[in-house]
Amino acid sequence: MSQAATNATRTVSRNVNRQVRRTPKPQIHTKERTTPPPHLLTLADLSPGQITTLLQNAMAMKHVFKTIHPKALIGSLDRRTIALLFSKRSTRTRVASETSVEALGGHPMFLGKDDIQLGVNETLEDTARVVGSMVDGIMARVGGHHEIETLAKHSPVPIVNALSDLYHPTQILADLLTLIETYAPVPPPPSQQERDPNSLNGKKVAWIGDTNNITNELLVTLPRFGMEFRLAAPEGYNKVDPRVWARVTEAGTENLVKLTTKPAEALTDADIVVTDTWISMGQEQEKAERLQAFKGYQITNKMVTDAGANADWKFLHCLPRKQEEVDDEVFYGPRSLVFPEAENRKWTIMACFE
Repeated sequence: MSQAATNATRTVSRNVNRQVRRTPKPQIHTKERTTPPPHLLTLADLSPGQITTLLQNAMAMKHVFKTIHPKALIGSLDRRTIALLFSKRSTRTRVASETSVEALGGHPMFLGKDDIQLGVNETLEDTARVVGSMVDGIMARVGGHHEIETLAKHSPVPIVNALSDLYHPTQILADLLTLIETYAPVPPPPSQQERDPNSLNGKKVAWIGDTNNITNELLVTLPRFGMEFRLAAPEGYNKVDPRVWARVTEAGTENLVKLTTKPAEALTDADIVVTDTWISMGQEQEKAERLQAFKGYQITNKMVTDAGANADWKFLHCLPRKQEEVDDEVFYGPRSLVFPEAENRKWTIMACFE
């Protein structure tokens, strides 16, 4: 790496660190945490200030990697191994995780369900202790949330939740970064001006579709940044897990949440429209029933416009996408942020590892 690139990296790092300290604290409803938890199981465990720091670090690393040189990143994972325990299929999370570890100088070790005895012939407790004794960190994509909690309880090294049936923290970090880039665009480098998560305060987010781990993570995160979150799902599919709602009430943000069965109610004055699959992994046998229940929930420009969304509304989807959830006009149209959102999985996961 050239001396100029090295100096530029140090300058960006110093300035971003200064700006993290200077950035006004977002509107928060819980006591500000100063010590990070030992694991990242959900963003509900981080304060808005800590989430802001993660996002600003992600912005800085993205800038260095894309505008200076990939080798200008500080190798904070040099000679370190991160185990990627994935019991479910993955595209964006796996690619983002492996390339992030490599970019920071570490070694990613992918361990799929056919590679190790994860919860089959060996308990999760034993797996956590054994694998944790040989690596420096673990990112785990599991089924039930109790699995990620068990790994965290017994692992001697940090655990990052790559997805459980209850929460998906790294996805929502990518969503937040995408929205900050959209609503607080600034010319590079970050040292000249900081993108501020406070720019999201007051934004209205409409979710049209099934409740799942994405909606759960949005519920415990967006309102703490002053954003309104409206969730529209058919009767019977609009329930919020009591564990999630307890975190919402603990944060005192229930007044910023609206639950409805009518998409038009959620979409009125919306700035951001979001959906996801109606048929998650393990629900394939319910496909016909679910497609019937969600009739009228496909996102189209006409649907959103007729409901009275703001004229410059944007669209998010965590992917993979199916035609019945959103039509091509929206998905591939100028309002769609889905591909920058997918790329930002890398930079936010990189910030988590760093």
